[in-house]
Amino acid sequence: MDIRISLRLAVAAAAAFVTSAVLCKAQTIDDVSLFKRQSEKIIPVRARPDTVSLLFLGDIMMHANQISTSEKLSGVKSNVKSGLSSTAFDFSSYFKNIIKDIRNANLAIGNMEFTLGGEPYTGYPAFSAPDSFAEYLANCGFDILLTANNHILDKGKKGYERTMRICDSLKIKYGTMTTGSGANQNQYLRNNPLITEIKGIRIAFANFTYGTNACISGEFPKISRENTEGVKSIIDRAKEYGADYIIALPHWGDEYRLGHSEAQEKTASILAEAGADIIIGSHPHVVQDSLSISIKDSGKNVPVTFSLGNTVSNMSAVNTQTGLMLTIKLTKLENGVTKLISHNYDYLWCSLPGRLTENHTVIKTKDYIGRKDLWIMPYEYDKMLDSYYRVQAKTGIKDRK
Repeated sequence: MDIRISLRLAVAAAAAFVTSAVLCKAQTIDDVSLFKRQSEKIIPVRARPDTVSLLFLGDIMMHANQISTSEKLSGVKSNVKSGLSSTAFDFSSYFKNIIKDIRNANLAIGNMEFTLGGEPYTGYPAFSAPDSFAEYLANCGFDILLTANNHILDKGKKGYERTMRICDSLKIKYGTMTTGSGANQNQYLRNNPLITEIKGIRIAFANFTYGTNACISGEFPKISRENTEGVKSIIDRAKEYGADYIIALPHWGDEYRLGHSEAQEKTASILAEAGADIIIGSHPHVVQDSLSISIKDSGKNVPVTFSLGNTVSNMSAVNTQTGLMLTIKLTKLENGVTKLISHNYDYLWCSLPGRLTENHTVIKTKDYIGRKDLWIMPYEYDKMLDSYYRVQAKTGIKDRK
């Protein structure tokens, strides 16, 4: 189905069934004080056969060429007199090859490395994507968008506030949530950490960034920052709200490096000691290595993936078209402890326009090995394979078979 048609149908359907849709994926409690009171009354859950699957994707970007190509392919121009303030865009190719994975997960999470600052739409260095791109992500099945990153204030305070208004509308229509920032005190506390509950497992998401490219004055809007006291307080609140599993999502590291830095490892240790159960990073625009941190007192091992790399962008520098899709599964044991039971990576490739299809297209690399004949521009196939084997060799992260 054409994505523009499917979006219109999805909006209409979501308006009627939003309550049931949200409950099928995850439940949130917007009133933080209510959440605290309820968490004090939690009764340990007995063994459940159910598992919860969570899917994580890396940097979702919107460069100038993505805007212009998607506008051109839509074939529809705006009509200001009719009240339509923006052009139509066709993003349907972006995730069509992995949309089943996204929708099959109980929760799908991606890093929103752009703003919804309104027209004129712009790419690097100050991103402002069409509103329809965010709606496309929600329609694809993204449940949580991460907003603590260096580009979230690219369009200043007004751009940020507009971004959050659009995201709030997506929550109403689709159930899509955000974490990592807040336009005011209540929104910040509600989203940091973001608490969801699904199949009896209460999961906390703690997203924060090393910094932002633009600065604004005043206490709000507030973006979660990578500092020891700040991240510890978010994790402490997650514990206070009765989280069974805490996921730390830092935006950190050195760009274009396949190996993590000493600073990243230090921060990861702080997060693990504070109570994070798993750490999944973004920002470097390339895949980075992974490790496991052992907590001496508890014997707990905390897996760390330093960077999932890019998911979709117009970047073409070495290794920037290769990314990871990480899928984890959780279950709650009879003693009430939530356990990680699987942790798998799928390597992705973001093909640029005119090389595999007319537009940007994200594929699972392994599904296209040996299929060079599908490429419009076969040299990109060779580039994909070179990056695929190089990144695995350098990071030690192997593709799921």
